[in-house]
Formats: sequence, structure tokens, C-alpha cells
Amino acid sequence: MTAATWRRGTDAAPAWARDALTVMSTALIVLIVVVVLALLGLIGAIRIVREYERVVVFRRGRLRSARGPGLVLIIPLIERTRLVNLQVDTADIPAQDLITKDNVTVRVEAAVFFRVVDPIKAVVEIRDYQHAVLRIAQTTLRATLGQHDLDDLLANQAAINELLKQIIDASTEPWGINVVKVETKDVDLPDEMKRAMARQAEAERERRAKVIAAEGEYQAAQRLSEAAGVISREHGALTLRTFQTLAEVATEHNSTLVFPIPIDILDAVREHIADGRPSALAVRSDG
Repeated sequence: MTAATWRRGTDAAPAWARDALTVMSTALIVLIVVVVLALLGLIGAIRIVREYERVVVFRRGRLRSARGPGLVLIIPLIERTRLVNLQVDTADIPAQDLITKDNVTVRVEAAVFFRVVDPIKAVVEIRDYQHAVLRIAQTTLRATLGQHDLDDLLANQAAINELLKQIIDASTEPWGINVVKVETKDVDLPDEMKRAMARQAEAERERRAKVIAAEGEYQAAQRLSEAAGVISREHGALTLRTFQTLAEVATEHNSTLVFPIPIDILDAVREHIADGRPSALAVRSDG
């Protein structure tokens, strides 16, 4: 049957048949549109939330709950969602110029590590928790480090970092934020202060060297005093020491002449000089 024949047959069909055909075509189109919209709505209602994420759900503007991880169903056009990341995040604090307790101007850079522990508070209590953590970290850094001396700031960085962590964490706890760690990355000193610290370090090293040398001399003097006490108590010890010295001199190839004098003669001379009498040697030489 040709197209013209089919057209003539359709035109020859009753009016109710033509109306029924039109209604069926319209119903089929509407059904297809409804199915497509339903599929789109179903796709829009499904959320796949990762393990490190949570979805905060609002229904008609009211808070419902935090959902996830896994497959989450949302009612389209009625419920709205906010995605919150629970991973540890970092906030780099720009270089802050501050004055220490001993009136020294320094520039300090730091970093704050934090994470969301309560996604509902992080969404409801604060508008932008990342920006808020950065601002509270800056003010806390200036206020806290200004209460310490420069030497304390350089020597006790670990304790100061822990103090900064506790203060910032106490401020961000109402927002559902937990501060994991605070690290001061760099403490920049003025050039004049660097030169002064170099001179101070050099003076400290010289002082320690002198103290060590003085302690060595003091210990050596103690040992010599003890040795002198032993020699004074034992007369033969000095004679042995004399022989040892002669042996050491003899081993060297030199032209040194040594005339040993008995210790007894020297003792006799010292006794006569102490008594005010001439010595035996002096009498013999006069004779």
C-alpha cells in the first residue's frame, strides 16, 4: 500500500479514531517526559559521600542531620545539602611582625593544622571556618609570642607551639574544629640583633674556654700539692725523682751538663742559714 493510499485510508477513518490516536500520542509523550523527569530527579536525589566527608542536610531551611559516608538520598527541591571535608587541613599564617617581651622586633611565620570534628557546628555556627581559623591563629600568634623573651622564643619553640595549639583549639572548639598542631616555621631577626647574638655567643665560648682552662690549672695544682706532700713525707721519693729526671735528660742527645748535689747538703745549708750560723762549707773555704 502506497503512502497516498494510507493517507486516503486515514482520512476516511472516523473522527473518534483520529481523536483516540491523538490522545494516545499525547499520553505517550507525557509518559516519556514524566519518566525522564523521574530519572533526573532520582539521579539528583542520590549522593555518594566518601569516607572522609559528611553531608549536612537542611529540609525547608531547617537543619535535619549530618549524613554519610556511603549512599545518601536527598528529597529534590525540598532538601539542601552542604558538603564538609573531615580531613586535616592547613592554614599558613603570613609573616607577623611582633615585639617580644624584651622589646625586640621579630617576624614570625607559622602554620596551623586542623580538622572538622563536628560538621553540623562547622556549618551552622560559623560562616567560613577556614578563614576564621586563620584569623584567630594570627591574633593568637601575636598576643602569645609578645609575652615571651627572645631567648625563650628561640630556645623553647616546642613548648610555645604547644601553648599556641591549646589557645587556638579552645577558641575554635565551639565551631566543631580541632587544632591538631601548630608549628612556627621561621623566626626572622633584624641584622643588628643577629650581629649582637653572634658577639654574645663568641663571648660565651671564650668564657667557657677560660673557665675550663682555670679548672684544669686548679686540678693540676691540687695534684702537685698532693705530690709535694708525699715527697715531703718520704725523703727517698725526691731522690728517686731526681734519678728519673737524670735518666730522662741522658736519653736525649744534647750537651746539657748536670751536677747533682746531695739533698742532705742542701738541708744542712738551709738549717745553718735558719740558725744564723755559717755553714761548714763556708768555714772550710775561709780556712
